[in-house]
Amino acid sequence: MQVPQRIALGNLPTRIEKLENVSSAYKDIDIYIKRDDYTGIEWSGNKVRKLEYVLHEVLEQGCDCIITCGGIQSNHARATAALAAKLNLKSYLVLKGTACEGGNGNHYLDLLFGADIRFITAQEYAESRNEIMDGLKSQLESEGLKPYIIPEGASDGLGNFGYLSAYQEIKKQEEALGIEFDVIAVAVGSGSTYGGLLMGAEMSRDTRRIFGLNIYDSQVDFKEKVWKLILKSGPYLDAETECTKEKIEIINDYVGLGYGKSTECELKFIRDLARKEGLVLDPVYTGKAFRGLVKEIESGRFDGVSNILFIHTGGIFGGFPNKALLDLCES
Repeated sequence: MQVPQRIALGNLPTRIEKLENVSSAYKDIDIYIKRDDYTGIEWSGNKVRKLEYVLHEVLEQGCDCIITCGGIQSNHARATAALAAKLNLKSYLVLKGTACEGGNGNHYLDLLFGADIRFITAQEYAESRNEIMDGLKSQLESEGLKPYIIPEGASDGLGNFGYLSAYQEIKKQEEALGIEFDVIAVAVGSGSTYGGLLMGAEMSRDTRRIFGLNIYDSQVDFKEKVWKLILKSGPYLDAETECTKEKIEIINDYVGLGYGKSTECELKFIRDLARKEGLVLDPVYTGKAFRGLVKEIESGRFDGVSNILFIHTGGIFGGFPNKALLDLCES
C-alpha cells in the first residue's frame, strides 16, 4: 500500500529493550519498552515521527512558517519549534496559559528555538483555538508570508502515518529479536499515535491488540476521536483502510486528577521505576500510562499474554522540573 512521503528527521529506528527488573515481578509476562524518547534530544518523543510527514507537505507547498497549538508545556509545540528552526521556517505557537506559568521545560525551549508565542486562556483554547489559528494565518498572509497550520499534536490524517511507519519498524525488530509482541500499549493524548499503530496492525493483518491508555480527559470519547482521525487518513492512501471502530481499545481509568496533574501515588511510581530500571517517565504522559499498564497486568486483564511492548513517547522536558517529585525523592 502506498503511503505519503516524509522527511527523515528522527533518529530511527529506536531500540526496543526488555525491562528485566519490572518483568521479574510477573511469572509469565515479559514487558518491553520502545525508546521513542531517543528520537532526538531537541524533539525527543513521538512528535517527530508525525512531523516527518507533515513537514514534508509544508515544504512541498512552499510554506515559510508554521502555526500550531498546545499547552504551555506542550511536547508537540516544542518539537515543532525545534524542527522549524532546523528547516529554516518561522514557528508561531498558540499556547494555553500565561507567560508567568512558563519559564522552564518546554516553554523555555520554545523561546530558545525562536518561536513567536501567543498565549490564550483555557476557555479560548477549548472553544476557539482553531479560529484563533485561522485568524493568525490571515494576519501572516496579509504580511506576505505563507503559513501552514498544524493541528494539536500533529494529530490528523497525515500525522497518523508517523506511527503506521513505527508499527512497520516494530515488525522488523520483532524478526531481528526473535520476539512476537502480543500487546502494544501507548499513552493517548491527541490520538494519532494510537491511531497510527492500529492502522499499521490492520494493514499488516495482525491480530495482536493495541491498547491506548487515556491520560488526557476521562470525559473525551477517545474511541470516536481516534476513529475520526483514522478516517482522515483515507485521502492519502491508494486503497481503503481496513480498520474498524470496534478494534479501538482505550482504557480510561488512569487520568487521575486530570491532564498535567499528578497524584502522590503517580509520582511515587515514577520515582520507584527510575530507581528500579534507571528509566525516566514523565508525569504527564508516560508515567500515568505505564502505571496504568502495570495496574492492568496486576488486575488480570493480560492473563495468557507473554510479551507486552510499551511505547515510550518521550515528554521529559514538559514534565520536569517537578518539585513534588523532587520532594518525594529527598524524603
